[in-house]
Amino acid sequence: MTMLLRFTRAIDAVNRAVGWLAMWLILAATLISAGNAIVRRAFGTSSNAWLEVQWYLFAAVFMLGGGYAFLRNAHVRIDFISSKLSARARNWIDVLGIVVFILPLCVMMIRLGWPLFERAWVSGEMSSNAGGLVRWPVYLLIPAGFALLALQSLSELVKRIAFLTGQGPDPLDHTGPSETELLAKEIAAAEAERAARGGATKS
Repeated sequence: MTMLLRFTRAIDAVNRAVGWLAMWLILAATLISAGNAIVRRAFGTSSNAWLEVQWYLFAAVFMLGGGYAFLRNAHVRIDFISSKLSARARNWIDVLGIVVFILPLCVMMIRLGWPLFERAWVSGEMSSNAGGLVRWPVYLLIPAGFALLALQSLSELVKRIAFLTGQGPDPLDHTGPSETELLAKEIAAAEAERAARGGATKS
């Protein structure tokens, strides 16, 4: 189990990095969307390529962020029901959900998505819009996103089994700080560090 828990930490690190990348992609998509709107209003013109970049970035956030959402337990739950269950019952439900639903879905989507990417890569498929982009990057997001979700599902499965066998903490324990509180602390720490650097530069 110790080796498996090390494996979960490696997977968690990968999806944590992908999650942070997805956050920056949201910012990029927002800026590109605003830029497209400003150019269209101010100059009466637009670019299909930039519009499709915006769509690709949204697709990347949606597809690549699933594993990170699972890592942070940010996915939708029926809290009204789960809050009335014991910790062991909640973890058993997750184990069954991962084994019966999530992993088979991930395998199916990877098997269906990979041929789409492969065909687009070989054929050089392009967007049907004038000035559009190649299609293979967005097709690649399908198997890549579900592969990341499958890996995180395995990581979460190991954590839940470790808890159920008395070899690890409850991965569904939410007594710690919330996502918003963690983000606020990170922002405050970054601001404090920047202020400290600014004060050191002036002195």
